[in-house]
Amino acid sequence: MRIATWNVNSVNARLETVVRWFEEAQPDVACLQEIKCVDEKFPSEAFERLGYNIAIHGQKSYNGVAILSKRPLEDVRRGLPGDDGDDHARYIEAVVSGPEPVRVASIYLPNGNPISTEKFAYKLAWMERLRRHAQDLLTFEEPLALVGDYNVIPEDRDAEFPQNWVEDALAQPESRAAFRSLKWLGLTEAYLQADGAPGAYTFWDYQAGAWQRNNGIRIDHALLSPQAADRLRGVSIHRDVRGWEKPSDHVPLVIELDI
Repeated sequence: MRIATWNVNSVNARLETVVRWFEEAQPDVACLQEIKCVDEKFPSEAFERLGYNIAIHGQKSYNGVAILSKRPLEDVRRGLPGDDGDDHARYIEAVVSGPEPVRVASIYLPNGNPISTEKFAYKLAWMERLRRHAQDLLTFEEPLALVGDYNVIPEDRDAEFPQNWVEDALAQPESRAAFRSLKWLGLTEAYLQADGAPGAYTFWDYQAGAWQRNNGIRIDHALLSPQAADRLRGVSIHRDVRGWEKPSDHVPLVIELDI
């Protein structure tokens, strides 16, 4: 089973590029972030033609997450528990059915900038809610993949120019500590298990020639339960997609499980 995660930065604005990648890569499951549309405006037909079932948690103009699967989706949860007043569409979870079901979540973690504002406090509170929910999910002792745009640079080696991110929420000690706390529940970071080499970036800003200078960062991650990590066969980052016409500033990360 190939599970992809991709922050598409508006699915409708980049539909041609996104569909092209789906046609070429043929993921079994794809978790999208920043779809930037309400459920009714998601271009479902384009993906249904390719054989995908779709679960959406959308929001007008901002945020928005989705799960697309060639297998049926069950037990869909929209929204991260722990704060009934949080109306940001940043989390969707579903069970991909089959002989061996796999629970997957598409995550768009808050950016948190500027760090001097309530946005950073929201980011850290959201991460703690995610940690608590992940702890509950791990009690099921099932294959679980928590994938998405985590908006966290785990270590300095995950940025081409780490000095540029010292004041950014993505690289703050508190953000990194919260990410480690999540992993310490017993989750495995797929990329580190499969490869771990530095320089494997998933994001390049549109500004200041970041793509041309390879001024990238690794902020899109896949965290796996022990039952999924034991089945991990490989991880690939589809870097070339960043060079396509009308690209997202993120590229797809794909994990392969022996399921």
